[in-house]
Amino acid sequence: MDNAQPGARSGSRSTLLIVLATIGGLAVFSAAAFFLLIFWMVRPNVMGPVIGSGDEIGVVDIKGVISESEPTLKALRKFGQDPHIKSIIVRIDSPGGAVGASQEIFEEIRRCDQKKPVVASLGTVAASGGYYAAVGAREIIADPGTLTGSIGVIMKLPNIGALMEKLGIKLNVLQSGALKDLGPINRDPSPEEVKVISGVMDDIHKQFIAAVAAGRKLPVGQVEPLADGRIFSGRQALDHKLVDKLGNFSVAIDEAARLAGIKGEPRLVYPEKDRMSILRAIFEEGGAQGILNIAERLLVSVNPRPSYSLPYGW
Repeated sequence: MDNAQPGARSGSRSTLLIVLATIGGLAVFSAAAFFLLIFWMVRPNVMGPVIGSGDEIGVVDIKGVISESEPTLKALRKFGQDPHIKSIIVRIDSPGGAVGASQEIFEEIRRCDQKKPVVASLGTVAASGGYYAAVGAREIIADPGTLTGSIGVIMKLPNIGALMEKLGIKLNVLQSGALKDLGPINRDPSPEEVKVISGVMDDIHKQFIAAVAAGRKLPVGQVEPLADGRIFSGRQALDHKLVDKLGNFSVAIDEAARLAGIKGEPRLVYPEKDRMSILRAIFEEGGAQGILNIAERLLVSVNPRPSYSLPYGW
């Protein structure tokens, strides 16, 4: 004999219907979202924001660690070839990064500046590779408190040999040349290896100094004392002629407009956004929170909160 109360059976049935309806709704929503996503991805790239209504100034952002150069090079090349873009602002907020990528951006900025004025606007930090890229511009504008400079090269070689030995891990290295195993992780480098690595770093350091001297139109002898890896504030950099003027992004806009002969309020044009990069940002920044929100809604649907309220809040 079924002793369950009619109200209990009705409540269980209602809960089951809510769960099934929720699962069905999520399935329909997921399918629709998937097809919309496919449709969105096969369309052309998303245009960046366009601000203002006068002659056009292209704006290229360099943010974070410089690990690759191709997106920045693509944007610079496009703006450099576009006859509607009268000048370019490179907005830099980067502590530096890979040598090769920084050099490629520096070279492309210098090439663009031969066609139209390029102004570098330094944000919170534009040091090492970030400053390397900036010296390709015709003018550099920094805030008084911008951290910049750091004209130097660094390489860190970890030695975890003792830890590997404790864990019973052995590393067998087979090599065809005496110096093929440069930068080993299981031992300290030999004096000969240190000499080779130091020689490479010294050569890159000289390239950095030469780029700064050429870009800033300074004698190499004037740059060398500043190129020991130290950082400068924007105001100190101005004193050493490493930047041209102090000011924020708005000052950079005014300067880019002046150099290009733009009258009135310029129109700021940003590069197209790559759809895959947008998706990566969405999933990285909002994916976890989105899952938590869905889970919370499911729990609230299955187990509705009591009708009474508590004072102040949860």
